Amino acid sequence: MAATGEALAPPASSGLLKGIELTALLRYAAGTAALTFVLTLGIIGFELVSAQTGLQLHARPGAVLYAVIAATLAATALWCLERGNTAIPLLLGAATAGVLLLALLGGGDGQTLGWLLPFKLVPLNWLALLVPVFVLVRAVMLLRGPRTRTALAPGAQASRSFAITLAVGLGMILFAIALPFLPFANRQLVDIATLVLMYIMLGWGLNIVVGLAGLLDLGYVAFYAVGAYSYALLSLYFGLTFWECLPIAGLLAASVGVLLGFPVLRLRGDYLAIVTLGLGEIVRIVLINWDNFTGGPNGIGNIPRPSFFGLPFQRNAPEGTQTFHTLFGLEFSPDHRIIFLYYVILVCALATVAFSTRIRRLPIGRAWEALREDEIASKALGINRTRVKLAAFGTGAMFAGFAGSFFAARQGFISPESFTFIESAVILAIVVLGGLGSNLGIVFAAIILIGVPEFFRELKDYRMLAFGLVMVLIMVWRPSGLVSRREPSARLNPRGGPT
Repeated sequence: MAATGEALAPPASSGLLKGIELTALLRYAAGTAALTFVLTLGIIGFELVSAQTGLQLHARPGAVLYAVIAATLAATALWCLERGNTAIPLLLGAATAGVLLLALLGGGDGQTLGWLLPFKLVPLNWLALLVPVFVLVRAVMLLRGPRTRTALAPGAQASRSFAITLAVGLGMILFAIALPFLPFANRQLVDIATLVLMYIMLGWGLNIVVGLAGLLDLGYVAFYAVGAYSYALLSLYFGLTFWECLPIAGLLAASVGVLLGFPVLRLRGDYLAIVTLGLGEIVRIVLINWDNFTGGPNGIGNIPRPSFFGLPFQRNAPEGTQTFHTLFGLEFSPDHRIIFLYYVILVCALATVAFSTRIRRLPIGRAWEALREDEIASKALGINRTRVKLAAFGTGAMFAGFAGSFFAARQGFISPESFTFIESAVILAIVVLGGLGSNLGIVFAAIILIGVPEFFRELKDYRMLAFGLVMVLIMVWRPSGLVSRREPSARLNPRGGPT
């Protein structure tokens, strides 16, 4: 006689609904559609249109319907993937991608199948194509099943991981060095690469605080602002050059980081995040209201640009002096300054990652990791939490000061509006989505989160749509970060001693 559990167990479904209960699937799809309708009705369901009689409110039922259908299909496909079903996601993904691709290739100009496209701008439609393609890739990966890997000893596994990371890192460094001189490089690409490198440097600095020490800091932009204003004020009032101001800006930012670290020594988790957010806003408000010193909301302009060892990047220099292009016998080009700034931030970023990689293996770096894993246990081991936390805040703030100094030199103008909370959120998103404690993951996250939206800058309001879509795809695909694997800085060998 069969057991009771076996007799009462429902028969396993097969075919298209394998592993899925139809009632639960329909309930989830209906709930998603209803929720999307409620959320999008007030956001995109109506549009203000300027008319002769004034502003008029026009309904857009087609946009709401498209959003409901798209969200329901995507959510249903991901829901099925979570339950091991690949047939439905493959069907929905292939059908949606095929329709969008057919409309883009055959009706992208607004004719024939153009009405199937969600946006009027073609680049946004290509961006929307990433969603069904992402679902297809996830379904194919699940269909193939987990790959079998040969079990390796911890030491051999660490060596293999280090070798792969080293090879990828060296390859990216060589590519970054040669980027301005590659055939496809232009001024826009080099300028975007400079911005990405600046955020990579900021991410590596915040990674010391968040990734290594485990201190959630939402006011990191305050140190960035201190570095920028330090260079601007020192160069304008005292005539110091960029290279003289760079270490001073880092030291001032580190000092502010230590001072702001004292009030939060006893806080952890969400409470630490809230207080650091408040401290970051305090610094911004001080910059706005201290008109006589910081210029207030008008900011500071005419900030001197860095020179190449005293050689300016000008077409005509004062009599008796040389310029960069005359010294090297080159024809004047405004791109020289752009390329020079690119290499300056590249060197600063490489110095940052070299420092953070080295300090991880020092006693202070191991103390940060111990504090991150268990603060109570680290205190029981005799680690001075006050010094360790202040060292993390000060070190991370120092690199933010360096990046802020470069930002002021690159822009030639700064104002408090450049240092809002959204900047801290973006830098923290780069660290978290790249993988806490992973330097290589921060590089990939910065390229995706900063580089991709910059290429969509000409689309104005839709640029943040690209940013949000990329963040959602990363969180769904790699919830623990792009490079989530972290090797410990200290490992015990088979004999029991540290390596």
